[in-house]
Amino acid sequence: MTDESLSYEQARTELATVVERLEQGGSSLEESLALWERGEKLADICQNWLDGARERIDAARAARAESD
Repeated sequence: MTDESLSYEQARTELATVVERLEQGGSSLEESLALWERGEKLADICQNWLDGARERIDAARAARAESD
């Protein structure tokens, strides 16, 4: 599965796992950096989903206001 096809829930779940692994510590610097980078990518995916949801809500509200 590519990052672009991850659902919000999938990205959020994986992000939580990444954060947990980082918080546990014990990883090498290289592994920690890779986890951090993955976490940043997953956070961006989640934010894109949330931004898209906000746009849809705003569009629905605008359409409703126009029809009233």
